[in-house]
Amino acid sequence: MPTFEVGPARAISAIDSRLARETRGQGQGPVQAREQVARAMVKSDALDAGQPPVDSDRVSVIRKAIENGTYPVIPAKIADAVVAAGLLLRTGK
Repeated sequence: MPTFEVGPARAISAIDSRLARETRGQGQGPVQAREQVARAMVKSDALDAGQPPVDSDRVSVIRKAIENGTYPVIPAKIADAVVAAGLLLRTGK
């Protein structure tokens, strides 16, 4: 079996541990280090998905129908949706 070399192992963390060590070395506590990391982060409006397209009136009508027991459950439609979802997951489209 051929040998191969694995690189050095390093800890996985949410922040760069070097930043935390440098700030502690300057006499600042861990709270200030977190504040510095938080200030360094920039939020992008381009990544904001916005509000989901939800029809609140339709949701309330469906909830009331379910509570009253008048929401129509059609087994054929449910079966078709389950089969379609399974096909969609297999094809990846």
